[in-house]
Amino acid sequence: MIPKSEIKYIQTLFQKKFRDAEGLYLAEGPKILDEARGAVPAAIQKIFGLDTWINQNRSFYPGVEMNVVAEFELEKISQLKTPNQVVAVMAQPVVTGAIDTRGALVLVLDGIQDPGNLGTIVRIADWFGVPQVVCSRDCADIYSAKVVQATMGSLFRVPVHYTELSAWVGAQKGTPVYGAVLNGTPLKQVQNVAGGILVIGNESKGIRPKVEALLTEKITIEKTGGAESLNAAVATGILLAHLK
Repeated sequence: MIPKSEIKYIQTLFQKKFRDAEGLYLAEGPKILDEARGAVPAAIQKIFGLDTWINQNRSFYPGVEMNVVAEFELEKISQLKTPNQVVAVMAQPVVTGAIDTRGALVLVLDGIQDPGNLGTIVRIADWFGVPQVVCSRDCADIYSAKVVQATMGSLFRVPVHYTELSAWVGAQKGTPVYGAVLNGTPLKQVQNVAGGILVIGNESKGIRPKVEALLTEKITIEKTGGAESLNAAVATGILLAHLK
């Protein structure tokens, strides 16, 4: 059993304002915890799990406070429709230093608001070895439950920054800035790139005018069928597969 006060505290982390204030977030399920253990073990603050899971995994988390909970308690501290054995309280990483765009393709997201899209994009970035993801301040929160689950652990390996995009992109003097738009150069005519910035726009509105004005090369994924548009995460995967 865990105290009601502990349950209430964990529940506050369901909300962004409390996550930001505490510098914490929640990660759920054996798969996510395995990824955290391999990538950022020091970030795991506390673990709450069913008796079977705790007994099988206790030795893998030396020095971490482990709490056995009943199924009804797990339901109270889980944000999933079907709780998955274990919930961990994680420390948010401290983001310091400048974002380096030299010799690498940095992914920039302008207004990606669907949590599933953001999480999937971070996972795609991890797959293609993208070292940084830079988000506009109105993108979905990387530490919301749906985003954390959608990353499948990739958020532990790919730093995600939030900033004022037009100012940040504008400050990257001499850096190529590629952007996915509807009226650009066909992707098949674009060469692989050694480094720069790739901008992906909002799911319905695309890249905002202030940021689009800073693009040095506009790129279009040509369509041969009748669909009106591509999902933002799908488009990101296609672009990175070609450009990388």
